[in-house]
Amino acid sequence: MSEPSYGAAWALPFVALLLAIALLPLLAPRAWHRLQALVILACVLSFVLASAWWHGAAPTARLALHALLDEYLPFVLLLGALYAIGGGISLRGNLHGSPGHNVLLLACGSLLAGLMGTTGAAMLLVRPLIRANDARRHATHVLVFFIFLVANAGGALSPLGDPPLFLGFLHGVGFGWTVRHMLAPTLMLCALLLALFYLLDCWYWRQPDERRRVDPTPDSPLRLRGAWNLLWLAGVLAAVLAGGLWHAPWHLRLAGVDLPAQPLLRDAMLLLLIGLSLATTPREVHRENHFGWGPMREVAWLFAGIFLCIIPVLSMLRAGAQGPLAPLIRLSCDASGAPSPARYFWLTGGLSSVLDNAPTYLVFFNLAGGDAARLMHESRVLEALSAGAVYLGGMSYIGNAPNLMVRAIASHRGVRMPGFFAYLCWSALLLLPCLVVVQSIFWP
Repeated sequence: MSEPSYGAAWALPFVALLLAIALLPLLAPRAWHRLQALVILACVLSFVLASAWWHGAAPTARLALHALLDEYLPFVLLLGALYAIGGGISLRGNLHGSPGHNVLLLACGSLLAGLMGTTGAAMLLVRPLIRANDARRHATHVLVFFIFLVANAGGALSPLGDPPLFLGFLHGVGFGWTVRHMLAPTLMLCALLLALFYLLDCWYWRQPDERRRVDPTPDSPLRLRGAWNLLWLAGVLAAVLAGGLWHAPWHLRLAGVDLPAQPLLRDAMLLLLIGLSLATTPREVHRENHFGWGPMREVAWLFAGIFLCIIPVLSMLRAGAQGPLAPLIRLSCDASGAPSPARYFWLTGGLSSVLDNAPTYLVFFNLAGGDAARLMHESRVLEALSAGAVYLGGMSYIGNAPNLMVRAIASHRGVRMPGFFAYLCWSALLLLPCLVVVQSIFWP
């Protein structure tokens, strides 16, 4: 059965959904919170019903089931597992926020982001970082660099670190490829940001009125609670690796969609690990971390809408230079007509900084051809679009979900966080120059 053919107008539900995600939380936060599910449902139905009427119910249902069962379900289960396990780990105690201690916390957080995801690492370390600096008068820059490093750049170290890279893994990009090819540029970006942070933090540290006489947080040794979750985190890594390396000879066919055995077993393992985390985590740890399923339900709704509404966009990209998105293809190529890694970096990153980086990655992954084996062999274009999707998520608060979560927690704890446009100034002055250096070295 051939795939339905979609013209440019079919992208409107996807564009409307992304604009709603980007703008409504800022312009009408209360209305967005109340009506979010209805907005998503309206965008989905506008595509699904129109496609069923125009192309037939059976082909549309087959495409929708493939998107939900083969792509959306594994994606949201991994996010749910990292969210549950990360929410069950609490780091107690108090460090003194000297420049050296702060650099150590930011470096450890960047490493953890690659292992447990940017959301998990950010939620684990943001409160200890705030406690470490609550005796200082200037802590805004500490949280801004925390967003740059832990909530974004560190996530490029592995497919577990950030949703776009896991989407690449689901589409055939090897786990080891991501680790090998993204390690050097990520280490360079993190090193540049840490060095810049250290210089700025030392300048603040030397100011006569920087440290208050009394530390609001009493001294206490560092202590990790919910340590069982480290074992469950290792289980997530094992499940993802097994799902990518082991190939079972049988599969399940559901409503015309082939579901191989290894993703099914991986998803079953992730569900089991979520249950084990919830069963072994003390309730006090969940209370300390303000753990609840509300944010995860919101993410699940959002990505259900994204995975369905993006179907016609991906179809148009597969049509290549003869399809309705040919101008975008030309824009991503250099004067000779060859794909330009630098353009892929800035195009993917520019959209990721104002839209969700997971669907942005999918769009440009398919724009580059969507063939994981070929892209891994050629490597530079895939490296550039992967880096752009992850790194530039730190350019604005709406570039990545953990950014807003860190801002909300810091503001609640009394840290004066910059507003939306003030944060853009911070990122333009501090993050953007580092990104230019990394791009010019690795993807000129």
